Amino acid sequence: MATHEPTRELIAERVRIARERAGLSQGQAAKLMDMHRPTISEIEAGRRRVAADELGRFADLFGVSVAWLAGTKDDEPDLSDPRLAVVARELQKLKPDDIDRVMQFIAAVQGARSEEG
Repeated sequence: MATHEPTRELIAERVRIARERAGLSQGQAAKLMDMHRPTISEIEAGRRRVAADELGRFADLFGVSVAWLAGTKDDEPDLSDPRLAVVARELQKLKPDDIDRVMQFIAAVQGARSEEG
């Protein structure tokens, strides 16, 4: 019996790609996820499974779909919006603590938006 379940390695790779595209270090992602940095490292290396609730939190944090992270959908995040390049350049100028605050603000906005819908 064949399975269409995504591999742990595919999920690990997509978590890493999404984190890097979000401009976050493993340490920053861990802090925002309330995890230890080695946990992020273990996930990205494919040595630790990602729980369903964690997958949803990663998707929210990185601005991607759960389906893409889980490997069940091949669409990549849309990076064609030129505003994203401007935002990325500006984020690079910030100190890590300031980036953490920006990410917390984004998470709060997304949370408020999902509660409205």
